[in-house]
Amino acid sequence: MQIDKDTLHKIAHLARLEVKPEEEAPLLKSLESVLSWMEQLDELDTTDVAPLTHISAEINVMREDVVGNHLPREQALVNAPSQDGTYFRVPKVIE
Repeated sequence: MQIDKDTLHKIAHLARLEVKPEEEAPLLKSLESVLSWMEQLDELDTTDVAPLTHISAEINVMREDVVGNHLPREQALVNAPSQDGTYFRVPKVIE
């Protein structure tokens, strides 16, 4: 499939890309290469292939939520630039 410079600029605009004039030729060649590969894939017979909805059959594989060692509050607040004995003090950001 052939792509002209106008189509390249439309694609770049939609993708919010700035394409410099010296980048046009390599991009056109690259896009044509990708599209020709897609045309080859389009020739495959996929009538008996079920649609893929998930890449993996795994569901919510997560680690156990186990309480471990933690830093005591006093030690965590030692190097704080500003604290009130219980919490870190930070500048107000919402009025």
